[in-house]
Amino acid sequence: MGKYSNIDDLIFSIFASSIWKAEKIQTFPSNFVKTKSLEEYIRVSIISSGSGVNLKSISGELIIDIFSKAGTGPKKSSEIADKLDNYLFGKTITLSNGISVQLFNSAIQDRGQDPDNPTLNRVIYSIPFSYSEVM
Repeated sequence: MGKYSNIDDLIFSIFASSIWKAEKIQTFPSNFVKTKSLEEYIRVSIISSGSGVNLKSISGELIIDIFSKAGTGPKKSSEIADKLDNYLFGKTITLSNGISVQLFNSAIQDRGQDPDNPTLNRVIYSIPFSYSEVM
């Protein structure tokens, strides 16, 4: 498998885990097309954009859109961001063959009402990562 597929597998393994599912936060990939009314969910985008320590390594940013009911204040989005930190902030996810993704410090930015659905508020949670693979 290639580095981009490995990054996808490593990141999405977190959201496929039983402990994340117990959080009851609906989680979708970036190409998710909403088909029903949802009041709360996250959408995960992996942006691979920089170089790494060798030709098989890369850096980038994990961007997670947090959607919650508009008009209810920032508390729910902040709670979800804190839960994301519990699973991502400062973590390293490793495959048995020496492939790993290290996640760093997170930040959030309130973007206000979602232009596609004004009943939802959108907060962007971002966290840089570094993917490493032994050559």
